Amino acid sequence: MSINWFPGHMNKARKEIALAMDEIDMVIEVLDARLPMSSQNPMIKDLRAGTPVLKLLNKQDLADPETTEQWVEYFNAQENIQAIAIDYGNKKLIARIPEIAKKMAPARILKERSVRVMIMGIPNVGKSTMINSLIGRRIAKVGNEPAVTKAQKRYNLNNGLVLSDTPGILWPKIEDYDSGYRLATSGAIRDTALEYQSVALYAAAFMLKKYPQRLLERYKLKELPTTDTEMLKVIGSKRGALRPGGKIDMHKAAEVMIQDIRGGKLGLISYETVAEWHTKFAEAEQRKLDQLAELEVERAKQDLIDQERAKRDAQRQAYKTQNAIDDARLEREENEKKAQYRGDQKCHD
Repeated sequence: MSINWFPGHMNKARKEIALAMDEIDMVIEVLDARLPMSSQNPMIKDLRAGTPVLKLLNKQDLADPETTEQWVEYFNAQENIQAIAIDYGNKKLIARIPEIAKKMAPARILKERSVRVMIMGIPNVGKSTMINSLIGRRIAKVGNEPAVTKAQKRYNLNNGLVLSDTPGILWPKIEDYDSGYRLATSGAIRDTALEYQSVALYAAAFMLKKYPQRLLERYKLKELPTTDTEMLKVIGSKRGALRPGGKIDMHKAAEVMIQDIRGGKLGLISYETVAEWHTKFAEAEQRKLDQLAELEVERAKQDLIDQERAKRDAQRQAYKTQNAIDDARLEREENEKKAQYRGDQKCHD
């Protein structure tokens, strides 16, 4: 699903972040541990321009532990990036974050200056809750609806960190088909900006393929349907999502499906794996190479056309030049004949 959703305050926030980045020593980016790559805003890479970043894979308590560990290893292998998996129930782990952040900006510590940190993340990923946890009291507004924070704010933590909060921003267009649906399923995009039933059908197909046993257990089924549509119908029937006449209310069934996933009632789920994204990147790179090859073929064809055109133009020019030469010669010969004739006439007279 390709989603275009970029409210005005997000566009404003992007410009403000770009301006503020010159005065930032390191970035804390909060990701959703269930979909680390899809919840990673590609604009942040451009905005931070090499500034060290600590990636917090939040909601690890809702994600598959083994898959989360693979994502942490993946990010930690990258330059100027450190990653840890967290959840807000683990207070000791949250308490370590300031020290980790300070170690990523050693020059500021040597100068005995506070490390200037910008905390970033897409909507509804838990960024405001993270700020409240770091500060130790409720400062940032928290809500289950995405895009709660609307403007930048700054907090002095009095522990060597100065924290700048930013609105949760998505990028102007989510190109990857799976990422769009995964973000929608997780709640990162306002429900009013998407087709609920379409998202639920994607989620049902995903669960049937990756976690079929969870569906059997949650909805107390003896066997699973084979399609996403039938799965929603079964859920609707089990949860009493019925219209007059006993017809399944697919919208209500979709709400049940999505809310069960968001609330962790279908168990620990990871929507994506490192291996899957390696494949996606390889395929994207291959598409680029194929496009370049196609461009080269088109360019070669155009070069042949241009060469043929140039050859015809040269032939036309040569023909015109020869005609001009021939015309000049004929005119000269005609003039010479006329002059000879006049000379002969004078001699005769």
